[in-house]
Amino acid sequence: MLEQNRAPKSRGFYVRMKLQNSKHGRPQDKSSFYTYCKWVLWLSLTLYFFSSYLISNRPNQNKPTTSLSKTHFSTLPSRALFESVIDNTTTALLKNKELFKGLKVFVYDLPAKYNMDWLSNDRCRTHLFAAEVAIHRAILTSDFLTSDPSQADFFFVPVYVSCNFSTVNGFPAIGHARTLVASAVQLIRTRYPFWDRNQGSDHVFVATHDFGSCFHTMENVAIADGVPDFLKKSIVLQTFGVKHKHPCQEVENVVIPPYVSPESVRKTLENAPADGRRDIFAFFRGKMEVHPKNVSGRYYSKRVRTNIWRKYNGDRRFYLQRRRFKGYQSEIVRSVFCLCPLGWAPWSPRLVESVALGCVPVIIADGIRLPFDDVVPWSEISLTVAEKDVGKLGTILEHVASTNLSAIQKNIWDPRVRRALLFHDRVQPGDATWQVLSALENKLARSYRRGSVSSE
Repeated sequence: MLEQNRAPKSRGFYVRMKLQNSKHGRPQDKSSFYTYCKWVLWLSLTLYFFSSYLISNRPNQNKPTTSLSKTHFSTLPSRALFESVIDNTTTALLKNKELFKGLKVFVYDLPAKYNMDWLSNDRCRTHLFAAEVAIHRAILTSDFLTSDPSQADFFFVPVYVSCNFSTVNGFPAIGHARTLVASAVQLIRTRYPFWDRNQGSDHVFVATHDFGSCFHTMENVAIADGVPDFLKKSIVLQTFGVKHKHPCQEVENVVIPPYVSPESVRKTLENAPADGRRDIFAFFRGKMEVHPKNVSGRYYSKRVRTNIWRKYNGDRRFYLQRRRFKGYQSEIVRSVFCLCPLGWAPWSPRLVESVALGCVPVIIADGIRLPFDDVVPWSEISLTVAEKDVGKLGTILEHVASTNLSAIQKNIWDPRVRRALLFHDRVQPGDATWQVLSALENKLARSYRRGSVSSE
């Protein structure tokens, strides 16, 4: 059955701004710029939401009931204006030393075999696991980087384990991952003193594949292997997350979004229908097995995708495709609802692509933990359908289309939501790497430096 939406979190997305005070409690002159920025930002936000309210609530006695053939939503001009305001008033905050409580990150300069050598394959920068590359690059060019390890709160270990693509099927093969990461840790311990002083509890790794820090693509093997002992006291940024107890979460972790190229999103939006019309009611393109039991004896997607195909293939409301198509984002931007069923793991890049392209994600993955769920209002921008209820999808989506669809679409087009789920080469206020830094700020108690300072 369709889960009830949680009440909106009051915290939402925000940009931290802290004005420094002088010894006498009066603002310093240099803080006037930030005060000005703050008021411009909030005035702009107020005008934006007020104008949006007037437009969306304009009386119309002849307004027809929702029609599936006419279901669409487009606020591209307003979205662009709003995003421009955010850019102009918050970029300066990157220079504010008080952001994230002055957090600093030291990045280990590892031999090329751990990272740069893998970039010889261009896919390494752009495939769904490429957050490990994007976060590394963004931190290296940010004001949060420190070249002095004695001033670091956290130590980033840049090991790319997802770029070893199979020559058979082209998918990432991660059988080497544990050995590669273990080798990097041993090298760090040999060359630097920082790991052994607290067993690596202030060290940060990225694990962007199916079951994160368990480093395996099949859940039964991942569970049996568990998190490597040498990682269990560190911090892992991983795409895998569930709400229940799971061996692959037995480490301090932050659930991050899979990588979706912001450039591909921009190009798709530029080429989208000018009127914003969405002529596809429900969309899914991807692996849907007619016979889901594979050679391992396990059922792909817990049969969910198979059941969707069997039930709705031929239903004119559903556009289902089993073959790959490089331009599938052009189909997402034309769709009202985008199905996001589990595969082997509960997460998929469709979650990010759907939100970024204005399609309502329909999440079918019981117990999934969604990325940055403390700042992204998932309950207001998506639908959650239980795996056992996929046979009722048609009825559920029809009901939403005739009731609160426009409200969900308006929430999705808030540019702050899209920004929070996309990684960029350089840190941008509110983007996915920014959210990672915000999450690390909440873990400053693990910083050896902070602990040393407070004990002096």
